[in-house]
Amino acid sequence: MSISINLHHQFPELTLDVDFDAPAGVTALFGASGSGKTTVVNAVAGLLQPDRGRISVAGTTLLDTSAGLRLPPHKRRIGYVFQEGRLFPHLSVQQNLRYGRWFAGLRGPSTAEDHLVEMLGLGVLLSRRPGDLSGGEKQRVAIGRALLSEPRLLLMDEPLAALDGPRKAEILPYLERLRDETQVPILYVSHAISEIARLATTVAVMERGQLRKAGPTGDILADPSLAHAIGLRDTGAVLTGRVVAHHMDGLSELAAGGGKLFLPKVPNALGEQLRVRISAKDVMLSRGRPVGISALNILECEVSEIRPGRGPGAFVRLKAGADHILARVTKRSVNALGLAPGLSCYAVIKSVSVARADVGADVGAEASSDHADGVD
Repeated sequence: MSISINLHHQFPELTLDVDFDAPAGVTALFGASGSGKTTVVNAVAGLLQPDRGRISVAGTTLLDTSAGLRLPPHKRRIGYVFQEGRLFPHLSVQQNLRYGRWFAGLRGPSTAEDHLVEMLGLGVLLSRRPGDLSGGEKQRVAIGRALLSEPRLLLMDEPLAALDGPRKAEILPYLERLRDETQVPILYVSHAISEIARLATTVAVMERGQLRKAGPTGDILADPSLAHAIGLRDTGAVLTGRVVAHHMDGLSELAAGGGKLFLPKVPNALGEQLRVRISAKDVMLSRGRPVGISALNILECEVSEIRPGRGPGAFVRLKAGADHILARVTKRSVNALGLAPGLSCYAVIKSVSVARADVGADVGAEASSDHADGVD
């Protein structure tokens, strides 16, 4: 269920130029406000007719300007979830859900309805009207309505932007299930790095209308060349770990690339895979394995790249098993440690890297570091 997007469009103050392919799963369009993310989504939906381009989903061509093919929006079979649910206030939740099928021209009951209601936790809400729902509940209904139209692609444009922290934390597990349990590819727009790290299988980074780079989430978020496009405060990496123990002192132990990773206790069962986002600013480096320190999270790594910044800092990209870690240190530290590609070293991960919002289920509430539940 791959996606292929090639678009070129000239606006008065912006040139949109995007060309990438993505496999099945969640493809995230990431970038600052005004970078062109929503424009790409609108072109895929057929709400914008680009000057030139080609769009295909799972082998079906939706747009090919060179061949004169421009399917109208209602024939593209695309579900669109906006920042706000946009539910019909006079209809019940169940009626809102079924409206998606009716609008798509589908008649008769859907065999998928019961599964979607269970997956999105909507069973107790079916008789309610939108005015009686929370923001997170409304978004879950909007997602269910879009999926019941049997789309070939689901577009989600900043679906959590209008929600507060607790409501975001409420809906993220449902989005993970959506990613893992449905076959519908998702094009997901966000400028929240914690959402992208937790949900995306592929990331396409955009900057001022241009595609900077696209690829697997772990590779893109740990790419030092994208630090300014992603944002220095948000630059980091995603590690994948398997839960191997829940300890009596309140810590969960993960087997991760490079060694053990300890987190405040997570609800996941033994053997489950988790993603953990680690900010570059929260990683210290040591040539030898540190001893006599309180830090529990010490991973053995190999330096793969060093990228000096314009100021006193530098990014060091590290290989830890199958994953990448990114450390933001000073150039003086790089020189003092004699760091170079191919050199072995140890990454010491500070406690703020395990904030609750940065831990999520792997494929197959954004918390600040001041309030993170951490492990020294």
